[in-house]
Amino acid sequence: MRGLYIHIPFCVSKCHYCDFYSLVAAPELVDRYIDVLLAEADSYGGQSFATLYIGGGTPSLLGPARLEKLVNGLSRRFDLEHLHEATIEVNPESAGSDFLQTAYSLGVRRLSMGAQSLNAEELRKAGRAHSRQQALETIDTASHSSFQNISADVMIGLPGQTTHSLADTLNILIGAGINHVSAYCLSIEEGTAFYRSPPPDLPSEDDQAGLFESAVDMLGERGFAHYEISNFSLPGSQCLHNLNYWRGGDYIGLGPAAASHSGGKRYRNAPSLQRYLDAPLSVREGEERLDDRRKAGEEAVLRLRLVEEGLDMKEMAGRYGRDSINSLEARLDELVRLQMLVRDGCIFRLPPSGVLTSNSVFMEVID
Repeated sequence: MRGLYIHIPFCVSKCHYCDFYSLVAAPELVDRYIDVLLAEADSYGGQSFATLYIGGGTPSLLGPARLEKLVNGLSRRFDLEHLHEATIEVNPESAGSDFLQTAYSLGVRRLSMGAQSLNAEELRKAGRAHSRQQALETIDTASHSSFQNISADVMIGLPGQTTHSLADTLNILIGAGINHVSAYCLSIEEGTAFYRSPPPDLPSEDDQAGLFESAVDMLGERGFAHYEISNFSLPGSQCLHNLNYWRGGDYIGLGPAAASHSGGKRYRNAPSLQRYLDAPLSVREGEERLDDRRKAGEEAVLRLRLVEEGLDMKEMAGRYGRDSINSLEARLDELVRLQMLVRDGCIFRLPPSGVLTSNSVFMEVID
């Protein structure tokens, strides 16, 4: 399976916790950006993809006409006739009915909405531009636009967040009809507003862990499978595009800061809109080709994120050869001995108690 990722780096404002590459831009710059994106797409012309993911930033800021220009332009340059999944990210303040209906008419069937919370104080403190009502209206409008696969992002560990407010957010979102939740623990990153001025009412690490565990329990009780460290879905609603990432598949990323992994090479575009607009084919950086031993180690980390599926060493041996994975398997067995992983035949998995401390496991796996 091969995935195509399109980065739309524009937002109405910068959230206080956000360290993704995004910025506020004038409408005329957005028009130019679509043209440049399609110019970069020309350099990959003719390739076939199984998944399409339009992320950001805030892709819903494109509006219907620009979205139509983008998707139709991609369809002329790539084989997208047999997509298994097409996803677009939206934020409630910009996902109107015209935009959602246009997205659906263009073949987009999966919606990923940045909710983060439905608590007014938590939204305000996080710097979000939407209200609880707008989020619920977006879900309702999407459902009436025929979308049946709707995901919501929820942030865990926001200032002032409690188990009760988190439960309220999740219960209302599920009641509104979503079938997928991406629940991310807040991390204070350098360069963000929260880093410059940390809120005094941030939950402690222990409190954040408790919040996450309460979300896992609640979602499980509502039928959501915990299929990846931060992702939960009702049956049949997993994100295929992201599963391809976690299974070590190939993907191409277009736009500034977008990453690619294809043909044994990985690279990314520089996180600079101006450089990208000036010369989209000259911003590639960090290109490297991984040998089988290193590829196996990195794929092992990705597959261990799949908390149900786990890491199948028999499959890894078929992909990379037994000689390339012997040392990897020895490290995994040592982690089993230390009770940091569990083993079932040729399958290694994170134990439920290890999900929140998985980074320490991954550091050992990657060697």
